[in-house]
Amino acid sequence: MDFYPQSGVILTPERLEKTVEFLKKMGLRYEGGADYTVQLLSEYGEIVGNGCLCGNVLKYIAIDERLQGEGAALTLVSELVSESYRRGITKLFLFTKASNEMLFRGVGFYTVAATREVCFMENTRNGFNSWLNSLEKHEGVVGAAVMNCNPFTLGHRYLVEEAAKRVDHLDVFVVSEDRSRFTFSDRFEMVRRGTEDIANVTVQPSGDYMISHATFPTYFMKDDVDAEKVNASLDLVIFAEKIAPALNITRRFVGTEPYCPVTNKYNELMKELLPQRGIEVVELERLRGISASRVRAAMDAGDLETVSGLVPESTFEMIRERYM
Repeated sequence: MDFYPQSGVILTPERLEKTVEFLKKMGLRYEGGADYTVQLLSEYGEIVGNGCLCGNVLKYIAIDERLQGEGAALTLVSELVSESYRRGITKLFLFTKASNEMLFRGVGFYTVAATREVCFMENTRNGFNSWLNSLEKHEGVVGAAVMNCNPFTLGHRYLVEEAAKRVDHLDVFVVSEDRSRFTFSDRFEMVRRGTEDIANVTVQPSGDYMISHATFPTYFMKDDVDAEKVNASLDLVIFAEKIAPALNITRRFVGTEPYCPVTNKYNELMKELLPQRGIEVVELERLRGISASRVRAAMDAGDLETVSGLVPESTFEMIRERYM
């Protein structure tokens, strides 16, 4: 079957409707966020292939089965990669159904981790190992906590203190993606300043690989509940099978989550999956009444007194200087 690539497609309401219909037919769900779109059209103008660039992630890639063996995947990916390079983006990631893993290996992507349902890939052969080798490694009983800290509160501080008492060394990973109110650099600095007096704590960036379940695309899952579980499972597989062994981590610390059902589900899945891979999950009771969302609400209200009572002094200083 002949096809004709069209790059830089403008998703007008009419074109978007046709794109959504095509993706739905291919078992995908469009959730927005496309910065650049490439489509393959039949001689009749029918959409028979689609791919989008969303930041540094290739998404919504679907190819009509009639184009199998016709080089359609290579055409789509090549166009998207070329555009990303024109934008100065050279490190790319791709999330796809596990059944497509070999297809994308054939067009220059390498598998970071995979489950039965989903595969996480990148376009750099040694990208993951290079990142892993850049992290500090410690001996003895090593624990880990992964935090967004938007911003770093007294509750976060309490969890770090309690976790540090239970291990020889604690790695605190700060989520690196800039999708929060506070920038990654500021969140990282808040955690660093707020824990610098605890001798056995090292603050490290999560990089592109230690990603919470919320950041994994769910566009190829038909059921939202299944999507949450699949994405959380992949996140935990990456941590348990790749990161923890390399950094000697045998304990993962989390705080109880009375406010967010999604995070609570993630913690429950963590308690189910990580022990199967030799990692103990320790759930610590969080300080009641303290949450990052409460801090942000107080900031919105201009209530510095409340803010100061919820965060360490070092965090309060940064908020007052940069965000108020």
